[in-house]
Amino acid sequence: MRPSPLVVLIGLFIFCLFYNADQINAQTVYEHPTATAIYDFLDELANSGYIEIKSGVKPYSGIQIQKWLNEASFHKKEMPTRLRKELEFYLLIYNSEPTNEFYKQNLFLKRDDKISSGFSLSRLDFFYQDSLLKISIRPILGYQVFSNGNQNITHRWNGAEAHILVGENLGVYASLRDNNESGKLTAPDFFNQRYGVPVKNFGNKGFDYSESRGGIVYFWKWGYIGLVKDHFVWGEGYHGSNILSGRTPSFVSIILKLEPAPWISFNYFHGWLVSNVVDSSRSYYDNYVFRPVYHNKFIAANLLTISPVRNLHLSFGNSIIYSDLGIHPGYLNPFMFYKSVDHTLNNTNLYGETGQNSQMFIIISSRQIKKIHLYGNAYFDELNISRIKNGKIHNFFSIKTGFKTSNLLLNNFSFTGEYTFTKPLAYAHKISTTTFTSNDFNLGHYLKDNSKELYSCLTYKPVRGLKISAEYIYARHYNDYVYDNRPNVDNDKPFKDLTWSQRGFAMDARYDILFNVGIMFRISRSDVKGYEADGKTAQYYLEKYTPEIYRGKKTIISGGLFIGF
Repeated sequence: MRPSPLVVLIGLFIFCLFYNADQINAQTVYEHPTATAIYDFLDELANSGYIEIKSGVKPYSGIQIQKWLNEASFHKKEMPTRLRKELEFYLLIYNSEPTNEFYKQNLFLKRDDKISSGFSLSRLDFFYQDSLLKISIRPILGYQVFSNGNQNITHRWNGAEAHILVGENLGVYASLRDNNESGKLTAPDFFNQRYGVPVKNFGNKGFDYSESRGGIVYFWKWGYIGLVKDHFVWGEGYHGSNILSGRTPSFVSIILKLEPAPWISFNYFHGWLVSNVVDSSRSYYDNYVFRPVYHNKFIAANLLTISPVRNLHLSFGNSIIYSDLGIHPGYLNPFMFYKSVDHTLNNTNLYGETGQNSQMFIIISSRQIKKIHLYGNAYFDELNISRIKNGKIHNFFSIKTGFKTSNLLLNNFSFTGEYTFTKPLAYAHKISTTTFTSNDFNLGHYLKDNSKELYSCLTYKPVRGLKISAEYIYARHYNDYVYDNRPNVDNDKPFKDLTWSQRGFAMDARYDILFNVGIMFRISRSDVKGYEADGKTAQYYLEKYTPEIYRGKKTIISGGLFIGF
């Protein structure tokens, strides 16, 4: 009898639980990508040549961050003053065994040879530690105001998160964040990179939504496995990725990472997406109330990264969005090429294109030139060699390429330049249950398909915790082609009729007073337009893709404070 997928998963978990257990070190769980300060700092260390990181997959685990910081500490004497002070600050935060210096900077409720507990001033958290448990509970609180002179919108959020280490190899974490926007800033169609979920309108009280993340992760020396609900970012980039952007609401996933040698790593997840497509056969009325039941929707994705030489990382992966099969063991296998699996499960010769929706991607990252990061991502939704030979038709793909310099000519300065273009119908699919979305949010680039973006940013960090940036963006979105049964969908002309554009400058300042406490200020001048196309008015596209406060030529001032990310 063939074992069920659940039995296979439990068996794999038990195997990992006992294999190499004597070589396990203390571990922690994920640091969310919104913790931008530590991510920026690690990137700066790597660009400057002090450490080597594989930055194409996020989030990073706490233990990985700790290893990188410890590696960088061997180069402290070589570092500029500000970089060295940042390193000392983060070593204090991420050191798994609190040092005497850590104890000097915190208030304690109790401390003896076996137990320590109290309130950490450096991390602003409540913590407890004994021979078995390490617990950290952090508050989440924030308030931000946006104003264009005629309209004001506030965004407030509050909640808490907890990180727990049981023994030396089991990590548990949870985060709950409640949000309120007095005006609508977050929606699946808006061309911005705000994290969010579908909102509820409470009239004068604004729009409320919440985000709950968490999971349980088992670590061993060269990998981990877990069940989590979180965001995933796959692909290089400093202004959003075009493979997995992480902007979608978090979804539940089985995750696996293997790194048996420094030159190779492997990432996999199987996720439960939200289709928002009603299954009429299972929906029903109860007490005169309609109960919609939605079609199931899943994603399986893997990524193999090879490092042939130091600071050069080549990644190859594929994914599939599938539905109507239940949880299929073919997609629980982390090491498969899923498009081929789909061909076996769905004979497309019988009824035409009735299979699932598969993707492929390539990531290249090079820091071989000291202080310069060169990178590129390629996402292929459909790749057909015959289309390459025929210049009149096109494949469905997205390309992002860019560079970032760190401390190249002047210490504490960095410069980023990126260009992204996405051909029509990339991320799309003719079957609504297998589109590259969850909760109607695109899993890929925030501008969706048939778009272009030019982005540049100059950053100055004069002292530890302070970041000042000047950025320029020119983004364009073109025709919204429909992926249907037309035989010539690959003949839709890319970048034909402009439907939406944004051109603007912005100045940002952020100061992280403590590890997870800070203030922020931003002023931007932008021109956001809609254009008449496809039988629709310019106003239609402007309203569809842009929050009201940003429409037209506007100067936007925003500022706020936060506790927790």
